[in-house]
Amino acid sequence: MGKSRNTRRRSAAAVEAVVEAVDGGLAQLVPDPDRGRAWTLLIDGAPQSHVDLDDPAYLSFEYQRRLGHVIDLVAPPGRPVRVVHLGGGAFTLARYVAATRPRSTQQVVERDAALVQLVRRELPLDANARIRVRSVDARDGLGKVPEAWADLVIADVFSGARTPAHLTSTEFLDEVRRALGPGGVYAANLADGPPLAHLRGQIATAAARFAELALVADPAVLRGKRFGNAVLVASDRPLPIAELTRRAASDPHPARLEHGRQLTDFTGGAVPVTDEAAVASPAPPPSVFR
Repeated sequence: MGKSRNTRRRSAAAVEAVVEAVDGGLAQLVPDPDRGRAWTLLIDGAPQSHVDLDDPAYLSFEYQRRLGHVIDLVAPPGRPVRVVHLGGGAFTLARYVAATRPRSTQQVVERDAALVQLVRRELPLDANARIRVRSVDARDGLGKVPEAWADLVIADVFSGARTPAHLTSTEFLDEVRRALGPGGVYAANLADGPPLAHLRGQIATAAARFAELALVADPAVLRGKRFGNAVLVASDRPLPIAELTRRAASDPHPARLEHGRQLTDFTGGAVPVTDEAAVASPAPPPSVFR
C-alpha cells in the first residue's frame, strides 16, 4: 500500500513515526530507537501501548509487565487459555498471550475501529494467532462473550486517558463474572492520584463481587504521592500472592502488592460503585506525560 499524506510507512531507508487520526483522537506510532521493530502507540500524546514485533513477549510499560505476571500465573506455564481483552490499543497483551501460551483463544474488544485498522496495517498480528477483534463498546462486547467462557478477563480501557464510568460499577463486574469460568481471574489497569478516591472505590466494588483480591502498584502511588497505574486482580479462588509479590518486587520498577486485611484497610470505608453513581476515573495531570 502506498504512502498517504497522513501516514508514512516505515522503510529500509528511514524509520519514521506514523501519524493518523482515529476515532479517539490523534494516534502516533513512534519507533523505539533501542529496539529494531518496536513501536510505542500514543493517543493525543498519552502513551497507550508498546509493541516489539520481533519479541512480543517483551513488555516495556510497568503496568503491562504486572498484567503479564497475572497472565503467566493464571494457569501452568505454556497451557493455552481463553482471554478477553477489554481495550485493545496495539494488542500488546494479546500478542504476549499468543507468544507465551500458544494455541490460546482470545477476544479483543476495542471500540476505536479506525485504531484497529491502523494497528492491523502497521503492526500486523501473527496470522496463526487465535485472536478475534471486535470494534464495539467494551461492555457491549463483554456481553457477547459466552457464559463461563473465559479463564481471564483483562480490562484496560481508557477514553481520553480516563476509564469510562460504565466500566467501573458492580453491574459491569456482574458481566465480568458471567463471562468467567470457575476459578477465572479478572485483572484491571486502574489509574488514579491523590486522594485515591477512585482507586479505593474500585477495590470496594471488586470486593463486593469477588472473594479474593490483590492490588499491585508503585509504593508512591499507594501512598498517594503521585498519579499512576495500579493493577487490580480478583478471583473466587486463592490468588498466587507469594509469586505475584516476588515478581512485582523484582521488576525494573519495583511494585508493592497489597491483599487481605491491608487491602481492606486501604479502602478507607469506600463503598461499592453502582451504575447510577459511577463516574469516569480522574484525568491525569499534564505533568504525567511530559
